[in-house]
Amino acid sequence: MKVAIYGKKITSDSRGHLEKLYDKLDGAGVGICVNDKFNHFLRDHCDLNLGFNTYDSHESFKKQNPDLLLTIGGDGTLLDSTTYVRDTGVPILGINTGRLGFLANVAKSEVEEAAEAILNKNYVYDKRTLLSAESKSLNFEPNFALNEVTVSRKDTTAMITVHVKINGEYLNSYWADGLILATPTGSTGYSLSCGGPIVMPGSENFVITPIAPHNLTVRPFVIPNNVEIEFEVETREDEYILSLDSRIHTMENKSKVQLRCAPFQIKLVKTELQNFASTLRNKLLWGLDRRN
Repeated sequence: MKVAIYGKKITSDSRGHLEKLYDKLDGAGVGICVNDKFNHFLRDHCDLNLGFNTYDSHESFKKQNPDLLLTIGGDGTLLDSTTYVRDTGVPILGINTGRLGFLANVAKSEVEEAAEAILNKNYVYDKRTLLSAESKSLNFEPNFALNEVTVSRKDTTAMITVHVKINGEYLNSYWADGLILATPTGSTGYSLSCGGPIVMPGSENFVITPIAPHNLTVRPFVIPNNVEIEFEVETREDEYILSLDSRIHTMENKSKVQLRCAPFQIKLVKTELQNFASTLRNKLLWGLDRRN
């Protein structure tokens, strides 16, 4: 078995947990490869005195041919790791050393139990839908998002106007600070903070959520994920911002973006340590009621 590890940096109080994870995997004869930048961090800050094979791109990640990817960090780290995984089908398990840890929801104190579940293959795959984006104005690479695709204003406090079409038919023009198209995975992120609904993973839907709309009748809108969505953005400035998860692109005024369901999915590893309902209750305090 071979495990890839992706991270950015870890705090001193997380170091011991990482060492336990390494000892557990190495003791079972598991091969380990590490993202090149994270490997430099480990060498400079953790004094683990370890030598790993490394990868620094999607292509070199594929050559390592891992069976599983472990992310060490928070949700942003897990989202970034998908740019290495892409369509390889390598499943991802997130160890949370960050803050909330909604996607990377295995607590660092549970790393030994997580490693045990990996070694015994005591887990299932939670397949997550992604969005893909295309535009004649800009070639995105990579062009997908696990959480959401967002258009927003740039260098101005004025609203932008986002004209939206679904399968070529006009839906609405949103006067707002921006617009979010979220997957079920992303429905608990930026979309939620803007008033969007929580969508159960596995649901075949996307959510269109306006950001601070200047219209009391405009509300989040759930659509099927088998349609093509087009955003055309008008702004007083020459440019606006398009983001795919945390990756930001600058777009020209009035340029169009076509969005659809990506042709592949990301597989998240789900062990007995976590499930969606318990994560909602524990991380977002969903349904908190003293009577419960």
